[in-house]
Amino acid sequence: MKSKIQKAKKAKAKAKSVKKVTAPKRTIMPEDMYGTINVPQDRAVPFGAITPAPVRQQELFITSNWRIVRPVIDHEKCTRCFTCYIACPDACWSFNQKEEKMEWNWKFCKGCQICINECPADALKAVPELDFEDGVVRLEKPF
Repeated sequence: MKSKIQKAKKAKAKAKSVKKVTAPKRTIMPEDMYGTINVPQDRAVPFGAITPAPVRQQELFITSNWRIVRPVIDHEKCTRCFTCYIACPDACWSFNQKEEKMEWNWKFCKGCQICINECPADALKAVPELDFEDGVVRLEKPF
């Protein structure tokens, strides 16, 4: 019995001798380091998917300068499954309810071809950007 009492007393003594240590509060970034970096928005974000949909319509966010291919839709093959709309990281596709067809906004497309690869109806084709002039498709081959 004495051994149990002695063990309990030793345990209490050890518990009293343990010091509580608290770590100093740390901040990830000091308050004086917060600020704004002035970078043109068309160069700051490489993907339009990061840009909110209403804002992406502004001229500031036109990102089609480096596109080398352009998706062209065959409206007869299109099943209106909206896969191109869902897959597009730049939110370039929209549905025209009056004409009941998909429309492509060329200003924000980067030519990643995700929509072309995801289309189950094979209604989209990649056409080289050089085949276009002011939004008109040239049907003749240049060479």
